[in-house]
Amino acid sequence: MDPRTYAVDGSPSVTADELCDRIDLLDRRVAAFVADAESSAARRTRVRGALAQAHARWPVAGGRPPLFGVPVAVKDIVRVDGLPTRAGSRLPPEVFAGGQAVVVDRLRAAGAVVAGKTVTAEFAMSAPGPTRNPHALGHTPGGSSSGSAAAVAAGMVPLAIGTQTVGSVIRPASYCGVVGFKPTAGRIPTGGVIPNAPTLDTLGIFAATPGAAATAAAVLCDGWRPLPRVPSRPPVFGVPDGPYLDQAGEQARTALERQVAALTRAGLDVRRVPSFAGLAAVAGDLFAVNRHEAARSHAVWFPRHGALYRERSAATVREGLAVSRARYEEALRARDAFRRELLAATDRAGVDLWICPAATGPAPRGLSGTGDPALCLPWSYAGWPSLCLPADRTADGLPIGSQWVARPGADEWLLAWARAVAPLLAPPG
Repeated sequence: MDPRTYAVDGSPSVTADELCDRIDLLDRRVAAFVADAESSAARRTRVRGALAQAHARWPVAGGRPPLFGVPVAVKDIVRVDGLPTRAGSRLPPEVFAGGQAVVVDRLRAAGAVVAGKTVTAEFAMSAPGPTRNPHALGHTPGGSSSGSAAAVAAGMVPLAIGTQTVGSVIRPASYCGVVGFKPTAGRIPTGGVIPNAPTLDTLGIFAATPGAAATAAAVLCDGWRPLPRVPSRPPVFGVPDGPYLDQAGEQARTALERQVAALTRAGLDVRRVPSFAGLAAVAGDLFAVNRHEAARSHAVWFPRHGALYRERSAATVREGLAVSRARYEEALRARDAFRRELLAATDRAGVDLWICPAATGPAPRGLSGTGDPALCLPWSYAGWPSLCLPADRTADGLPIGSQWVARPGADEWLLAWARAVAPLLAPPG
């Protein structure tokens, strides 16, 4: 039996023992994986067994599925058979027991091997875990999908699963210098995932390249439509000028302008479009939806286990309890109107892809927070697909990402255009 694993998108092949050795070595500093989910020896035995099963199921190289043997890390709000789920909390794992998540079923059906559970902010909210940014250990990796982003950035795994409610895939991908893909809301089923705010919760992918993200997306997303590797036409880019972009810091704005200049030099059409005049109202409506649904998601757990919640998480639930049903329904109606207005504005501008910073700047120093999700907020609120690509580095080596956003349902085009255009925008160094 061939003992190798096969990493996605041309990454080097490694044995099960090499994979586990690498995690054991690097995770001492980064703390991307949940430390008490399983012992190092148990991980090694489990990964060896899973890889052996994959070879037994698909013995012929030509008939193997697209993620055959690929090690994948899974955020610890996503249930995986054989591993406990704690959602980054002190609650007993029995509270979160249930069937394996649909996304993991699809990963395993495509031949992937689960490398382990990765650290999440508590309940995928805002109270961070112990994970450090691999590029600067004293800086946040972002959140709430902190462990998944860091595991890919550190080279422990080529692929990882996270979730985004507001900015929990795109922002950590930016801070950690990896590709992050958040599909159109609902395209990856969330069954078996511990909910935060179900209207907004979206499963996402971390990878080293757009091609790797596309390979995984084709397996995980409902109704995926294969497109030519080279699209028949280039996209029209739009830059959302105005109060939205004003939230970005100088380093993020500089990185964006470098990318805009590179796109323009390559002959691509980049249009500046005044956007999001009512951004404060959008943020307020998202807050109402998010908090109300978070309180509802914890309606059973919080009364029974509230003393075990970290204060930030408890505050989120209490804030949600204070959002009335009438205010929540008003916010949902406002969201529907915002989605219609955003689509109409995109059509009027003739834009295929919006390009903007993925975060307000590089990863902040310190591990007590996860950073500002403001630049992800309107796209997450609308449920549009977005992609983070590495864009630049600061003088001290911290990554800065750019965010590309497409119309809902245009996930395939977003990734196809990214594969075609991203080589023009490779960050320095």
